[in-house]
Amino acid sequence: MKTLLRLLLKTQHPRNRSGSAQTEKGMTLVELLVGAIMAFLIITPMLGFVVDMLNTDRREQVKSNTEQDIQAAVDFIAQDLSQAMYIYDNRALNGPTGPNEQIVGPQLPPNANGTPILVFWKRQQLKNSLPINPTVAASVKPINCDAQNPRQCNDTYVLSLVAYYQIRDNNSTWCQPAGGNCPTRIVRYEIRDGIDRLIDPSVPGGAATYGTGNTTTAQQTDPAFNTSTDAVPATSFSLNNPTVNVTNPTGLANPRSGAQNPQVLVNYIDNSTQNVPVPTGANCQTLLGFVPPAVTPAGTPAFVPDHLLITDRSGNSAHSFYACVDTSKNIARVSIRGNSLRRLQPNDTAYNPNKSAFFPTATVQVQGLGAVGQ
Repeated sequence: MKTLLRLLLKTQHPRNRSGSAQTEKGMTLVELLVGAIMAFLIITPMLGFVVDMLNTDRREQVKSNTEQDIQAAVDFIAQDLSQAMYIYDNRALNGPTGPNEQIVGPQLPPNANGTPILVFWKRQQLKNSLPINPTVAASVKPINCDAQNPRQCNDTYVLSLVAYYQIRDNNSTWCQPAGGNCPTRIVRYEIRDGIDRLIDPSVPGGAATYGTGNTTTAQQTDPAFNTSTDAVPATSFSLNNPTVNVTNPTGLANPRSGAQNPQVLVNYIDNSTQNVPVPTGANCQTLLGFVPPAVTPAGTPAFVPDHLLITDRSGNSAHSFYACVDTSKNIARVSIRGNSLRRLQPNDTAYNPNKSAFFPTATVQVQGLGAVGQ
């Protein structure tokens, strides 16, 4: 209390103070400079440490995202392949051909920047698309098979051609961050039959089809699907001779066709061309346990292991998406290699065995279990 009173008296009566003026204590300029230098020496390494931690965390997050994307793509392909009825090997896609065979590659969706890697026929399910009986079909058509007509329609299956391509281009949408060597991506094409060609059981005579008026666009036959019947063998398609007349050539250019509307499955597939692992047909033969036929039919090219391996065989191939296919057992082994560095930066993203963690790889082997009538 006494101290407080003294302080008040000094404040109120400054003129009554005696003695020499008291000096206010503070920091000199030298002391401020020394403190600033010491703070700089301490904070700078700490700041660098924090920035390094943030960069490391970002890299780990990008690695994790790339691994998840690659695994999700492989899982999707595996599910797709499980319904495969026929899988094309490299000889079927790119030749050489035997008697009564055609090279399939030119019959597929055209893409100057893409390479077909995995191509197969499958049974595609169309959910809630077909009236359950002729009585229902009299009032409910496929176009009406929706939530407003519950339990009036069943699922059905149609034949579908599926093709996975590896695309290499400089499309800015899929090349971020911009600049440098753009990554590749995997796209999926699908060309399928429809139920518009099915007979409408509610119409007397048994000759009228549902047509486009009674079906949705998703239920209709793809313009590139070959609808030619066996009555015209020169243009018809059959799984008994799966390399001939695979698609309708004029329909491939139709904007409504799946051949013109691919879906991107996954991006940031590695596009490195140096020091990359190179698959071989011999490796495919070993991994698939393929045993060449003892007798080769007359005119059929003799077996070589490269008939099993489907990959981009251009001079600067990345071999980051490839398939080993045994058509005789309807088995495919698919491998994908991503590039997480390309998500972070446009340069210095080339494959390096010492940085393999940034190039996650996933592989799956699937036997197609689909069959006509199943």
